[in-house]
Amino acid sequence: MRAVRAWFGDTAGGLPAVFWYLWSGLLINRVGAFAMLFLPLYLTDARGAGDALAGLVVGAYGLGGVAGVLLGGVLTDRWGRRSTLLWSHLTASALMATMAVVTSLPAIALLAALVGIAHSMPGPAFVAAIVDVVPPARRSRAFNLQFWAFNLGMAGASALAGLLAEASYLALFLVDAGATLVTTVIIAWKVPETLVRAAPARPPAGPETVPTRRAGLRTPLTDRIFLAFVALTFAHAVITAQNSTVMPLAMRADGLSSSAYGLVVALGGLFIVVGQLFVPRLIDGRRKHRVLATALGLAAIGYAGLAVADALPGYLLAALVWTIGAMLAAPPNAEINAELAPPRLRGRYQAVFFLTFPAAAFVAPAAGGVSLQYLGNGHWLAVGALGLLALAGHLLAGPPRERRVARLATTPATTSEPTPASTP
Repeated sequence: MRAVRAWFGDTAGGLPAVFWYLWSGLLINRVGAFAMLFLPLYLTDARGAGDALAGLVVGAYGLGGVAGVLLGGVLTDRWGRRSTLLWSHLTASALMATMAVVTSLPAIALLAALVGIAHSMPGPAFVAAIVDVVPPARRSRAFNLQFWAFNLGMAGASALAGLLAEASYLALFLVDAGATLVTTVIIAWKVPETLVRAAPARPPAGPETVPTRRAGLRTPLTDRIFLAFVALTFAHAVITAQNSTVMPLAMRADGLSSSAYGLVVALGGLFIVVGQLFVPRLIDGRRKHRVLATALGLAAIGYAGLAVADALPGYLLAALVWTIGAMLAAPPNAEINAELAPPRLRGRYQAVFFLTFPAAAFVAPAAGGVSLQYLGNGHWLAVGALGLLALAGHLLAGPPRERRVARLATTPATTSEPTPASTP
């Protein structure tokens, strides 16, 4: 572990050891987490499902994730970060091993939904634990490294999965289950509980305060500035989800193999591995909403470019463009989410934020499979248009969001946070 931190040098910014164990668990898990990435091809090639049915089954994974992030957020605040991480990873490992031997499409759809729950539960706990142990001044670097580890793992997973998918889909699920189990062991061994269970001070009476202990999910779900940020993140997530849900079907229609798809995904991960560590120097000191707007513009250009891509070089070039956007967006997205969340509701805010990803994982294949079938290449132009709308949204929503963050930074820690619904 010391060698890893020494290799990163100043980029690591003196991050605590607990962060590095969380980082290592995430990396190992991602290296093996490629089974769901190839689920559309598994369903169509090995189980005889059509494109629309495959989209719906993959959508069940995203639908399960909606319940998973809500459950994970509540458990993160009540049960603890460590316990939530442990049991969600252990459950995901068992479910993935079961999916390896099940052949019935209805059973696969049910398992996909359950895996979606188990895969989404750790998200709020991971981020809440990082925010718990990393000082605010170093969180941008921590989230940048978290995103780097995620994509380093995905790069290795995609390259390996492209070969395994052509040899054995059974191996895909079993290796995924094994990697998840290794992550469970790391968390159980090295990650302590980071949730501080101190009794909150009684807030002064007044119309602009609510007891955060009682607010629960109501507080983030009535926080208009936070929900605007979540909606824009959802739009970006729908665009990004095309990579793992609709693009494999489009590449197959263009006569490209599973290994070609694995190469495209691996290139994006490899580019992030090389370039993500330089992102802090590009975005430090810049206003977050402008960075996010730039990221959405690049995503729009990249995915719209697939309308004219019909060979591997075209897909690789498009992937390069949208990957730059993803690299720029990751740190400010995580920072904004942490800045807007009251400390005692950190898990719940993370849960609502993380809803965007399973929701996108449901919407993207469910609508994208039908859209690709009937619109053809016009589907990618519609995805690009969505990116431009989200770009405009960030430019409009950014200034009031920054004013909220500045106001929260001056709120005394001993009182409850302002009621989000009452904030102009």
